[in-house]
Amino acid sequence: VSRAMGKLQSKVSFHTTKYRADSSVGQTGPAGASRQHSPAHTDAVTSVAALQPDLCVSGGRDKSVAVSSWRSGAALRRFTGHEREVTKVTSALDSSRVFSASRDKTVMMWELQGTSGPSQHFPGHDLIVTGLAVSPDASQLCTGSRDNTVCKWDTETGECLGRAAISRNLVTHLCWVPGEPYVIQTSEDKTTRVWDSRELQVAHTFPAKQHIQTCCDASQDGRYCLSSSSGSAGHGAEATLWDLRQTRGRVCEYKGHFQTTTSCVFLPRGPTLAPSIATSSSDSTVKLWDQGTAGRG
Repeated sequence: VSRAMGKLQSKVSFHTTKYRADSSVGQTGPAGASRQHSPAHTDAVTSVAALQPDLCVSGGRDKSVAVSSWRSGAALRRFTGHEREVTKVTSALDSSRVFSASRDKTVMMWELQGTSGPSQHFPGHDLIVTGLAVSPDASQLCTGSRDNTVCKWDTETGECLGRAAISRNLVTHLCWVPGEPYVIQTSEDKTTRVWDSRELQVAHTFPAKQHIQTCCDASQDGRYCLSSSSGSAGHGAEATLWDLRQTRGRVCEYKGHFQTTTSCVFLPRGPTLAPSIATSSSDSTVKLWDQGTAGRG
């Protein structure tokens, strides 16, 4: 059975005036309690991603991008330049480059050791940018939008290397398959696509689901990908495991959320841990699943 973790309240109110932006507030409590620090943003956080072993990057409704230490809780860098809410952030692991997408229809690149302004600008989409994936070597970037297009960019020059449009393909998320030239993309048209980034062509489309696909992730070994579904009242809201290399079909589903599953991720493998995934949902829960048994083990 899946394990529900950390039930969250759907409405949380706090006053940022209680915190100082230039210092962290460490609160110690009972063993196992979380520590609370100064907010990295002044409004809702919309996206977060790993940057380096001890750093993460986040984007917010306050139009900014922040780099924080998860060990100390301190916000180490803050980047500004977007004109509207940041929708997605990403980075190639162990890279010093951070990428952000926004409702202002643009994508920006930031240097961890650079100025507070963007080091590269990627304009070209006609609507909000909702998908963002960077190649493992950080040399190329794929972006997706509600304008039905996926674009490929050279991160050094900012040049658009390709643009592909598919009718009704309102992009919800993108992720790069580790060690491969492939990019996974989910869509409001209820499908999950595999793009070959070399020619920016669709290499495979998995069978359409019954609901909008909200998010995707690829396993570190490149063998599988995940997608998650919208839903309500217990209908839909599943995550689906897909085979990328052999059958290119559905492996299993993870069912248990009662409302839209908003994100899905493969968890890092440990030497004694079975492969696991995590999902989060609008039903205020996070669930952990055994990858191989869909939580039935």
